[in-house]
Amino acid sequence: QVQLVESGGGLVQAGGSLRLSCVASGRLFSINVMGWYRQAPGKERELVATITSNGRINYADSVKSRFTITRDGAKNTVYLQMNSLKPEDTAVYYCYGNHWGTRYWGQGTQVTVSS
Repeated sequence: QVQLVESGGGLVQAGGSLRLSCVASGRLFSINVMGWYRQAPGKERELVATITSNGRINYADSVKSRFTITRDGAKNTVYLQMNSLKPEDTAVYYCYGNHWGTRYWGQGTQVTVSS
């Protein structure tokens, strides 16, 4: 069984930065795809960014040039550096893992951006 544990959320003013971290535990192999989704109140969960084990990255258009996803494959850890945060980035951010079709989710961490 795989567990994903996020950390790093919080409250920040618009224009500020936050760094989210997610550690996967319970398996020894590198999870094929790791990344982040977010869900704002009253909205559906949406993709933020993903990164594969060989470094292929995908960003949502809304975060390109502001957010950076990286991973440490040896540690099954994924990071999300969020810069130039906007109030519309306010959401619960979920760590995501997908290993050849088997999906894993973290419990979520709240990010609140004040205007």
